Amino acid sequence: MQAITTIGLDIAKSVFQVHGVDANGQVVLRRQLKRRYVLAFFEKLAPCLVGIEACASSHHWARQLQALGHNVRLMPPAYVKPYVKRQKNDATDAEAICEAVSRANMRFVPAKTSEQQSGLVLHRTRHLFIRQQTSVINAIRAHCAEFGIVAPVGRRGVEELLNVIANAKDEQVPAIARACVAALGAQLHRIKQQILEFDRMITAWHRCCETSRRLDEIPGVGPALATALVASQPEGIPIGARLLGLDRASAQAELERRQAKARQHQQAGRSLSTRPVHRRRIGRDPLRQDPRHQAPAMAHRIISTAADHGRSHRTRQQNCQNGMGDDG
Repeated sequence: MQAITTIGLDIAKSVFQVHGVDANGQVVLRRQLKRRYVLAFFEKLAPCLVGIEACASSHHWARQLQALGHNVRLMPPAYVKPYVKRQKNDATDAEAICEAVSRANMRFVPAKTSEQQSGLVLHRTRHLFIRQQTSVINAIRAHCAEFGIVAPVGRRGVEELLNVIANAKDEQVPAIARACVAALGAQLHRIKQQILEFDRMITAWHRCCETSRRLDEIPGVGPALATALVASQPEGIPIGARLLGLDRASAQAELERRQAKARQHQQAGRSLSTRPVHRRRIGRDPLRQDPRHQAPAMAHRIISTAADHGRSHRTRQQNCQNGMGDDG
């Protein structure tokens, strides 16, 4: 068997598909692998180029195969799709991955480290708990409204509702409904405590990461955004050369300059854009740029203008007639 130089690996939960070619592009290997045999298979191969779609668990397999000495390249699935032939299945997907990874103009996704993956898990879990918090709050408000109990918008409003529920002497809410809403209140309290714990973890990670601290120097960027950028960009921030090299004084001066310009426009009574609002809307709407769609609107404006002129002319005639009658 000839030496394998490029492999397309279609990853999955249980069954993986391998498609390997040699230096001349000839197909050397087509094989299915169970999950437990994947690492053992690649341990026996000489170091080669391995292409994987950037999807769930792809960064894990990239780290595992890189540890074995292979050159692993992750690609967005949208860039691999044009190379998929008919009758889409695991074999054709692996073949398309093998062909796409060998393209000179292909764009690749850098593999994330375990620390960066942990940061993403932290942010995504916190976001999930925030959505659950909003859901529980809405449920409490909806259930209380069924019994005529409402409260103002905001956190204090929810606390007022829970205080009403906690008052056993209040007979507005039946016992069963009171127990259910009280359980939702306890769940809301636990979710808030967990979100605060996630915030502490983000702050601790932010203090230990130099890149995150440098990003925090930019006005408008806090620990949450800085750590999210660091976790989602394995090779650094795309605009890092401009952002990370900008000191706080320069960034603050640029921000003040833009704010002063906006205040000047507001004081002069002008819009920040030189074009009127209706023209900006027309420019954004591709249908209104079509002459077929402009003709009815133009005709409507002409008719409206003619009607206004007619009303003005009749009003002037009536005024003249009334003036002549008073003089006579």
